[in-house]
Amino acid sequence: MNVFAGYRLGHLLILPYLEEGRRSKQGPALRSDEAMDYTMRTMPQKRPSGAAARQEIRRVIAVEARALALLRRSIGRSYAEAVELLARCRGKVVVMGVGKSGLIAQKIAATLSSTGTPAAHLDPGDALHGGLGFIQKQDLVLAIGKSGESEELNRLLPALRSIGARLIAMTANPRSTLARHAAVVLEMPAIEEACPLNLAPTASTTAALAAGDALAIALMKRRNFKAEHFAANHPAGQLGRRLTLRVRDIMRGGDANPRVLATASVKSLILEITQKQAGAAAIVDRRAHLIGLVTDYDIRKALEAGGNIFSKNIRDIMNPRPTAIEENQPASKAIALMENRRNPFNVLPVVDRARRSVGMIQIHDVRARGL
Repeated sequence: MNVFAGYRLGHLLILPYLEEGRRSKQGPALRSDEAMDYTMRTMPQKRPSGAAARQEIRRVIAVEARALALLRRSIGRSYAEAVELLARCRGKVVVMGVGKSGLIAQKIAATLSSTGTPAAHLDPGDALHGGLGFIQKQDLVLAIGKSGESEELNRLLPALRSIGARLIAMTANPRSTLARHAAVVLEMPAIEEACPLNLAPTASTTAALAAGDALAIALMKRRNFKAEHFAANHPAGQLGRRLTLRVRDIMRGGDANPRVLATASVKSLILEITQKQAGAAAIVDRRAHLIGLVTDYDIRKALEAGGNIFSKNIRDIMNPRPTAIEENQPASKAIALMENRRNPFNVLPVVDRARRSVGMIQIHDVRARGL
């Protein structure tokens, strides 16, 4: 007998105590919570093995994968209509749901907001007690309800109609009260829950979340939402810093910029590299245009070649065609230039639009910023 069957049988055995009461010296009839506790304490407890747990985890994932496959096959015109309605919305998108659907609504609202569609989550219970003032005529409501008959959502429907806000319903019941009040119905497929009792929302909420993500990403493409727009909405954290910072924000500029004239001595070059501690120096002409780069590696190569390095010209040891980046470019582009190559750069010269040397990026500075 499995655990759930044993639980049900134990519950049935204890029902007479609940219905008739157990009169004894110890007191009145068992309350329902006491009865459940008594059932769990008296029924045989079978501890699942590690193999059984892994098998159950695989089963749950398989059930949820089937739910997503069903959702993919069920996508129809209504989803395209929803995207157009969302794209034309002049206000904000208010996402609502009850219980687990409410948690999914929060995630969908957050994804919409971060990808260019102003959105917010509103709890239906709060809406019934004054929060409804948050919704305006120009807004659009996305309501999530598997059955479409949640009391809290349905009590809001007449008020939403009075306000004039249009409604998109995401439900598995196209004949429900929620669906009948919607301008667009996103019909979800009939989905078996991963819960062995087929009760706890699991696969159905996974499908709802995926549908919400799909709407958000389709809207991104519809709005031509680009990386710089995404960056504006994510100023914090590593991702935000990489996308919002410019090269000029992370370079060593001014007096900290290691550079020497091409006509200077090798001794002056080595002193500049040593004093600025950048591991390299930009080589410039008299108008400060970048014409070369000398790194610690170039110095070592010149020493290994033999001879008196101080008798050489800088042009003899410099790289005459260094990779450089313009100061107004995103910092993320500079980091990609330095890292995404077979032999990553430790330094990267920075130039202005006239290709004058204005700074140097050092990989250690980039890492110190957490980029």
